[in-house]
Amino acid sequence: MERVRSLEESTVVDAPPAVVYGLVADLRNMGRWSPECRAVWVPRPPARTGSRFVGINRRGPFLWPTLGRVSRAREGREFVFDVSAFGLPIARWGYRFEPEGPGTRLTEFWQDLRTEGRRGRAADLLGTVFAGTAPARRVALNRAGMRTTLDRIARAAAAGAVGPAAR
Repeated sequence: MERVRSLEESTVVDAPPAVVYGLVADLRNMGRWSPECRAVWVPRPPARTGSRFVGINRRGPFLWPTLGRVSRAREGREFVFDVSAFGLPIARWGYRFEPEGPGTRLTEFWQDLRTEGRRGRAADLLGTVFAGTAPARRVALNRAGMRTTLDRIARAAAAGAVGPAAR
């Protein structure tokens, strides 16, 4: 069976694109949204194209850091970042914001950046050792995590949450 290297999930959020974008683009919120991410440190907020950040992730007993870099930040339209661990590219995560009626169609997408060859095998091994997730299970875990993330963002937006202080 061929390895799935990308996913996409979406939901409709009861808030305009600019509001939803503001929640997602404040990366310090990611620990609130994602079931795997526990915290994000952005040295010089707000995050914009080129910004770097550190993520702390946890799943069960497994805890691991990641380094991220925002590759696209187009206000109200798209927010994308690449994640690496131990110098190896791991994944591209992104969000698209499209008006839908009075709200926003929020789409989260993931692309596996672990390549074929030695570096890809090293990245797969790191994912198994540090995150406790074999590559074959990553897609199912990501899909479930994306659904949870989108639901949490939608609930926060509908409740009028704004940034990490709204916790």
